[in-house]
Amino acid sequence: MKLFSTSQIKELDAYTIKHEPISSLDLMERASVAIADWLLHFFETPQAITIVAGTGNNGGDGLVVARILAACGFEVEVVLIKPCTDGMRPVLSPDCAANWEQLQNIKNVRTVETVSSPSLQNSNYIIDALFGSGLNRPLEGVYSEAVQAINQSAAQVISIDIPSGLFGEDNSNNNPNTIIKADYTLTLQFPKIAFLLPENERYIGQFSVIDIGIHPTAISNTKSPYFLIDKNSAPAIKERGKFTHKGSYGHALFIGGTYGRMGAVVMATRACLRSGVGLLSIQTPSCGVDILQTTVPEAMCIPDKEHSYISLLTEDINSYSAIASGCGMGTEPITAKVLKNLLERISKPLVLDADALNILSDNPSWINLLPKNTIITPHPKEFERLTGAYKNRYEQIEKALVLSKKHHIFVVLKGAHTAVCCPDGEVHFNTSGNPGMAKGGSGDVLCGVILSLLAQGYSPKESALLGVYLHGVAGDKAANKNGQTMMIASDIIDKI
Repeated sequence: MKLFSTSQIKELDAYTIKHEPISSLDLMERASVAIADWLLHFFETPQAITIVAGTGNNGGDGLVVARILAACGFEVEVVLIKPCTDGMRPVLSPDCAANWEQLQNIKNVRTVETVSSPSLQNSNYIIDALFGSGLNRPLEGVYSEAVQAINQSAAQVISIDIPSGLFGEDNSNNNPNTIIKADYTLTLQFPKIAFLLPENERYIGQFSVIDIGIHPTAISNTKSPYFLIDKNSAPAIKERGKFTHKGSYGHALFIGGTYGRMGAVVMATRACLRSGVGLLSIQTPSCGVDILQTTVPEAMCIPDKEHSYISLLTEDINSYSAIASGCGMGTEPITAKVLKNLLERISKPLVLDADALNILSDNPSWINLLPKNTIITPHPKEFERLTGAYKNRYEQIEKALVLSKKHHIFVVLKGAHTAVCCPDGEVHFNTSGNPGMAKGGSGDVLCGVILSLLAQGYSPKESALLGVYLHGVAGDKAANKNGQTMMIASDIIDKI
């Protein structure tokens, strides 16, 4: 599913109006009917509701919703914030003005025009229809006061399209005190990119996408670097032929482990095997051999001569289908040299995680040795060590794109809505997964899944996108069984 910037969404609306064709007033009506339908299912029975509306088309949506809810028996108060007037008439957008006129004689609707902050202390439910997604500067004056009044009320807040005051993409220069903190956001046609960034969680609440019938040709023809990974857009899992054998599904090599941290290797290798690889070998310190032979008997071990850490690289690395390194590996100087040797010699698909990334952070020039199409899977701190500090997720993604394009690698930024940043400039946000996966070992599991897919012949891009989606789906199934608090990383493996 494509995601669009707020400026592109405006163009999509205009295309729909011109080519469906449909008037802007009727498109507003259609969108508002869909919003009202969601609200009717949410409330189940009529309620007393306050709608705080602005003078633009977002306000117009709120006015149509007020009319529909009133017809369904709701007691509706509409507060129109209009700090600017032209004589005695409020300065409204044409569609907003038309719907304001329709409201004046509607039963069950009380309308209030105000140039000052509204009193909302007695409201149980507030629908925020102040501003839509085109905002590009922080709210000021009466709008800022209205936002603060809504946030200070005890009411549940439902925002139409986007919480008023929030920018659709980068909010680095926004004022957090002038943004609605919604409990629910009913976003029109597409999630906004800002919804997928952790710094905005406190404003969004739970969001639902409301289909308003934007013209499919416009969606198809409009290019965007942003996408959602979901069950409809994740790469397909390849079917297995009847006469295939273990050699048909690749031979993966995992390099990792150190004394006291073999659990990471166990989880990565179990996840790799569960994800369908034909064969798996593990190069690991000799201290880990007994552990791996008993916990993952399906895998083959290549013991290092050293007891506690990796000191040598196996000679035949390019005989394997794909290689991963880093989980539980440690950062011993001799182990770091093994990683450098790997980067200098490898000609097969590669995944780097955990300590492999920490070693790169300690030796920044080695990043230039990364083979094209390498996949790296940093968590926030590992990424910060690689590229330096960043203020928020939006800036982190921008940094990841620079790194991805410069070195032609795939950067998997782990976390809620894991972002896969690609060398071609695309960013894919994952939709699967849950907070129960915020446990030690979850990243090791992801590394194993991606390694398995690479070894089976999926492209690096397919492996990254499908890997993060499958990992999240397995995490959701684990949470359904064990609960988010109780689940552990091994539960994810069992649900792959």
